[in-house]
Amino acid sequence: MIAHIATAVMVGLFCWAYKAIKPPYPKICGSTGGPPVTAPRVKLSDGRHLAYREMGVPKEEARHKIIVIHGLDSNRNHFLPLSQEFMKELGLYILFFDRAGYGESDPNPKRFVKSEALDIEELADILELGSKFYVVGLSLGTFPVWSCLKLSGAAVVVPNANYYWPLFPANLVNQRFKKLALRDQWTLRVAHYTPWLFNWWMTQKLFPTLTVSGDGADILSRTDIEILKKYEDIIRVSKQGCILQGVYVSIYQDMIAAHGKWEFDPMEITNPFPTNEGSVHMWQGGEDKIAALPLNRYISDKLPWIRYHEIPDGGHFIFMDEKICKAIITHVLFG
Repeated sequence: MIAHIATAVMVGLFCWAYKAIKPPYPKICGSTGGPPVTAPRVKLSDGRHLAYREMGVPKEEARHKIIVIHGLDSNRNHFLPLSQEFMKELGLYILFFDRAGYGESDPNPKRFVKSEALDIEELADILELGSKFYVVGLSLGTFPVWSCLKLSGAAVVVPNANYYWPLFPANLVNQRFKKLALRDQWTLRVAHYTPWLFNWWMTQKLFPTLTVSGDGADILSRTDIEILKKYEDIIRVSKQGCILQGVYVSIYQDMIAAHGKWEFDPMEITNPFPTNEGSVHMWQGGEDKIAALPLNRYISDKLPWIRYHEIPDGGHFIFMDEKICKAIITHVLFG
């Protein structure tokens, strides 16, 4: 009798654990019962679709083409304060797209750092952008850029550094890591060491998880608060539909890819433009409380071919400051 009860309890616990760990099935856009498809999309070689948005001059008339890679909990409708007059003056075409699992782009069950770069490459080929175009990554959307450097040029803006890159000095990493909220430390550990538990960790109610998933007030700088207040309505509208297909295939997989075990160490990358035919820029706010400022400074020192720009009073959302946003664009285009 006791053996039967013990077996039943074990089976019950196993079923509960399996259900808690197993990610929910995504609601694929365009599928039966899924959200409708409203954006233009391209079909990739593996059958997945990527949704996109175009801005600026028509690409057939463009002198310069840029692909912008959105960050965490964002999508192709990410707001950049660039006027049509500015883009027309530069002959600038900008392509935004929903990264895998976000918005109306199909999820990628094999999503990781290099898969994101391959998506960008294939998107550019299908839309016939040609061989000369630039990439600009924003916040967590910077991690695919490290696999896309051999283009015309690139910019990583308030980049997300992976604390587990092997070539970071241990003392520097530990010093910065300990400054994170305890909930963030554990979230990054789970994403890196036990990604199969990440869905459970983010959905359990016993412990707090990620700071940016709460009110986030303590991780915003003064200028961040001003910018978010200024563009509050625009941001609210642009963020709609970020996680249409489910939070796991968008935000959670993003965290796992960005903070997981990479196939390479970016600090071993050699200069992609040894004859100065292009350039790579890093932009960082001096008061940024989200990006790991000391680690980004170390990267720029370790890789002197990266042109480092630090805005002393800038926060994490410097790319939403009109003057800085224009500077980011002009520097990536003209060096």
